[in-house]
Amino acid sequence: MSLRSDNVTKGAERAPNRSLFYAMGYTKEELERPLIGVVSAHSEIVPGHFHLDKIAEAVKAGIRMAGGTPVLIPAIGVCDGIAMGHIGMKYSLASRELIADSVETMIMAHQLDGAVLIPNCDKIVPGMVMAAVRMDIPAVVCSGGPMLAGRYNGEKVSLSKLFEAVGAYKAGLIDEAGLESCETGACPGCGSCAGMYTANSMNCLCEAIGIALPGNGTIPAVSNRRYILAKHAGMAIMDMLNRGITARRIINEKSLRNALACDMALGCSTNSVLHLLAIAHEAGVSLDLSIFNEISAKVPNLCHLAPAGPTHIEDLDAAGGIPAVQAQLLSAGLLDGSALSVSGKTIAEVAKDAKNLDTGVIRPMDNPYSATGGLQILWGNIAPDGCVVKRSAVAPEMLVHTGPARVFDSEDSAIASIYAGQIRPGDVVVIRYEGPKGGPGMREMLNPTSALAGMKLDRSVALITDGRFSGASRGASIGHVSPEAADGGPIGLLREGDSITIDIPNASISADLTEEELAARRAAYVKPEPNVKSGWLARYARLVSSANTGAVLKTDPD
Repeated sequence: MSLRSDNVTKGAERAPNRSLFYAMGYTKEELERPLIGVVSAHSEIVPGHFHLDKIAEAVKAGIRMAGGTPVLIPAIGVCDGIAMGHIGMKYSLASRELIADSVETMIMAHQLDGAVLIPNCDKIVPGMVMAAVRMDIPAVVCSGGPMLAGRYNGEKVSLSKLFEAVGAYKAGLIDEAGLESCETGACPGCGSCAGMYTANSMNCLCEAIGIALPGNGTIPAVSNRRYILAKHAGMAIMDMLNRGITARRIINEKSLRNALACDMALGCSTNSVLHLLAIAHEAGVSLDLSIFNEISAKVPNLCHLAPAGPTHIEDLDAAGGIPAVQAQLLSAGLLDGSALSVSGKTIAEVAKDAKNLDTGVIRPMDNPYSATGGLQILWGNIAPDGCVVKRSAVAPEMLVHTGPARVFDSEDSAIASIYAGQIRPGDVVVIRYEGPKGGPGMREMLNPTSALAGMKLDRSVALITDGRFSGASRGASIGHVSPEAADGGPIGLLREGDSITIDIPNASISADLTEEELAARRAAYVKPEPNVKSGWLARYARLVSSANTGAVLKTDPD
């Protein structure tokens, strides 16, 4: 068969190219085989990536066993937890586009025939998948796997508990020794943080969408099964290459709808909305926010993994993992079982023998946590183009809420007010100018939401932002407000004390303001100076689109 790598390995004209391979110790025999990129985000700054060098070696072994030549290439990755609460978080979402561009660069510049993508944490997973569907090459995702849950006061916990412990400490509910005990016990080893946060959401959804093998989202990082999975991923990419199966054969409208259904059943991070929209954009599939509510109305929420509940990804794995969830959705006619996966099997074939081994972790279809999905899109005069809430992590008493706006023009000013005890039960905290353009980079608001939870205010205080939330956030945390304040959105017109009503069951969010009042405020509005005026973040701010379209980069600035 004709290979892309023939452009660098075949013919007399490519003697100089081959010579450079020989300089690295490749043999003539290796260059006669398909060249497969092994794209590893290994580093020593991200706990989810700390062990990816070993995963990469297992993938390379699988490629060699199946007749290919593996070529290790790097990818960057930001640890959202380490970047949280300071300027570093401005780089996190923006790095997704850098990752996609750099993976495309390395694959196309060196004419590799396919890729096994080895991410694990937040933006790295969708960034790599975006590149694969953009190029439409054979590709398999093989993540590094979730961290095991930690221990604190005799309970299983994960990173979200520690962020909440900071709020509890600030409120005087625990002492310094209690905070240190949580600090040293929450994260016991390598892997993506143990709850259904963004990293694990996207790794699970890679299974659901078919671009990863079964187990990708749930097998713990420290398990021997993770390395067996990696070897099988190396074999799978060779099978895809031999069968001519590329990323867009896997990721299409059918599989994206399947992923959305699993998203709703699992109670994934609100960030999954941004990333699925971005992946759809690269795949040439039309996907808008209304589809999320359409699917949410049909698909029940079956899992309450941390931060929504006490269970963790290791528990989901023991209960049967994503195939067990898929089997239940298939039985109810909520998935298209004909969708193809990188295993060579259809989704129906993947889930055929799966069983739910723990109904306390994966509830049966006749006893869900709620009849509707884990995410909800809201619209109203604050968010004409929509916003998103993780409904499954909202206390029942906060599903409908009216309260006075407490308005802040940055996360930093909001967290200072929260820590100072200036937020009261009933308030609606509004944080603006933190969107894709305004931030820039759409910072996650885990510090404010966790502080409110740690202070026992998550059942009485709502938070609205044109920024976004970590998958570790819980409570009435409503993000991605579009249009954002920096792009003329009405969230920028709100004032201290405005009455805001949130009605999650009816998909509504509004301020008690007339159109005339909003028009008068808009006429008097003065746009603030950009937060960042130099460096690549300034360029990103000029090119990034709105959150409701996935915060992807436009071809041309406005």
